[in-house]
Amino acid sequence: MSTLIIAEHHQGQLKAATANVIMAARELAQPIELLLIGPGAAGAAEQAATFAGVERVLLAETAESCAPEVQAELIARLAGRHPGHVLAEASTQGRSVLPRVAALLDVGMIAEVIATDSPTVFRRPIYAGNAIACVESLDEVRVLTVRASAFAEAERCATSCPIVRLEEALAPAASRLVSEVLSTSARPELGSARVVVSGGRGLGSRENFALVERVADRLGGAVGASRAAVDAGFAGNDLQVGQTGKHVAPDLYLAVGISGAIQHLAGMSGSKVIVAINQDGEAPITQVADYTLVADLFEALPALEQAL
Repeated sequence: MSTLIIAEHHQGQLKAATANVIMAARELAQPIELLLIGPGAAGAAEQAATFAGVERVLLAETAESCAPEVQAELIARLAGRHPGHVLAEASTQGRSVLPRVAALLDVGMIAEVIATDSPTVFRRPIYAGNAIACVESLDEVRVLTVRASAFAEAERCATSCPIVRLEEALAPAASRLVSEVLSTSARPELGSARVVVSGGRGLGSRENFALVERVADRLGGAVGASRAAVDAGFAGNDLQVGQTGKHVAPDLYLAVGISGAIQHLAGMSGSKVIVAINQDGEAPITQVADYTLVADLFEALPALEQAL
């Protein structure tokens, strides 16, 4: 048996969360292979080959981006030859590809895994993180998406493992990628940042949300937002933290003007230190915060920015 990890990359750069998924795979105590698909995969493969615990990197480089159903066909073929585990980050791509893989293999899929008790038993949050389900899979191939923030990063080693270029033909797709619109920022990626400063409905407007951005820049952190702030147009949906947004677990999470609805708490409650700035000392966010500043954010944020 072996573990196949679907590694994400962009423009020749391996996604940082791959290191976390590798650490999750190492808990299964099986040979680990990484699979990279798409344009620019060769550059990312060189980076992937240096992670400790990875025995082989499989490379399926293409001229154009592959649709999820194309990737799923290839992954299902590889997984069917060596039954074991198929892992991917619980990202947009992972959530799109792995259910298709599970359907092709006629097995179940376990989403948002945060811990492994054994090669067949996994833990995942339910009810917005208020309970943890212990799930056993008896399938020959176990297909899992992994919440990267729940695992440490795998270390790199001085030597590289072999890189194998796959010659398998990719199945034609019923859909194709027409265009891609990507947001760019000089700030760290939200999902892997060590510091996250998030703003909520209490900021009142898009203009006021700049207060959060300035403090984040002072701290060298990423900017996040609650769903209420995103729905109100204060921030883009790529910054949403919560059950239907991104899950983060930074060393420091600063929540500004966020009441702390259960959906938001599900996305950030794993943070090492949580600091809340809110006028309401009884807001739900204060129940999970390590430190709470009961103050007017329009006074507290400028003072914090100046102090930093």
